[in-house]
Amino acid sequence: MTHIITTTEDLAAACDRLARFDWITIDTEFMRETTYWPKLCVIQLASPDEAVVVDAEAPGLDLAPFFALMANERVLKVFHAARQDIEIIWHLGGTIPHPVFDSQVAAMVCGFGESISYDQLVSRITGHGIDKSSRFTDWSRRPLTPQQVEYAVADVTHLRDVYRFLQEHIDRKGRGDWVAEEMTVLTSVSTYKVEPEDAWKRLKMRIRKPIQLAVLAEIAAWREREAQERDVPRGRVVKDEALYEIAEQQPASAEALARLRTIPKGFERSRAGEELVAAVKRALAIPKDQLPKLPKHKPMAENTGAAVDLLKVLLKMASEEHGVAPRLIATIDDLEAIAADDRADVPALCGWRRELFGALALRLKHGEVALRLEGRRVALVESAPAETAAVA
Repeated sequence: MTHIITTTEDLAAACDRLARFDWITIDTEFMRETTYWPKLCVIQLASPDEAVVVDAEAPGLDLAPFFALMANERVLKVFHAARQDIEIIWHLGGTIPHPVFDSQVAAMVCGFGESISYDQLVSRITGHGIDKSSRFTDWSRRPLTPQQVEYAVADVTHLRDVYRFLQEHIDRKGRGDWVAEEMTVLTSVSTYKVEPEDAWKRLKMRIRKPIQLAVLAEIAAWREREAQERDVPRGRVVKDEALYEIAEQQPASAEALARLRTIPKGFERSRAGEELVAAVKRALAIPKDQLPKLPKHKPMAENTGAAVDLLKVLLKMASEEHGVAPRLIATIDDLEAIAADDRADVPALCGWRRELFGALALRLKHGEVALRLEGRRVALVESAPAETAAVA
């Protein structure tokens, strides 16, 4: 039975041992169904020599030694699908783990497809299966069951073998810079900062007028701040459907708010109802010439549809040839931009992506190379000069 750490003294001792290694594996178990901020319940850590489980909810436990380990630049922190784990560490400890290695991203670089799940990756690399029965259990309930602890430990012990395999493959292929480039986004503070003023951007655009956008932005920002302060999911404050209806109807009084179909009975008389009406009034007070502009979906450039389809085939071919997930090389937006402009400012035309795909995409676009079927395989061939082709 794995010893569960419940005291600051034991945590400090464990983190001191882990800090002696060049790399460690990390995972967390958390709950956020009823809260805005994720509620950290369990931390799992492993070095090549040991694995530990930390009860993050243990009374009196100070997580400072753990946060110090996360900030230790001498230790590489290995996660799988790291974003939510890092978000929790940033929120609770005010630090972004660095340096990090995300095995999900590394797997895409190594040809394991897009966004492969952890259990699939473990199975393909190690041949071991993971018992997933504890994945969606209540991690806040105490005591933790032996099955939960076993599941938690397996997450970080299997990750050791996954990391070794992926790192060896990356080193052999010389793709360390590719992974490092992706990790830069994961370790950027801007990735995890939540700005209420940008909350409207997460909503589907179902409005058609600048004044409606102004109201939507104002009430979405209010909802975000309210959810953060109360630590409840956004939908517990006001549902998305209500935001859309308020943006369209623009109720400037409690009575007008009460008439809306999506507003619960009596909500207009609450403090939240008053603040919501005040937010609508702030938006309505914005001068017409200062209203926000509606975001416009940039249409695909005229007569580029076939070119984009051809670039998709080239992308698939390059992905298979080099063993890299297509999404990591280029997005559909990238392909549309390249089809319209040789100098498009997109990642696919920069760095290693240009070497792998971007340069070929431009050559294909200009007829310098062509695609053809060789049996069931798509192949790239040099195109004959126009004059030679004409004579032939």
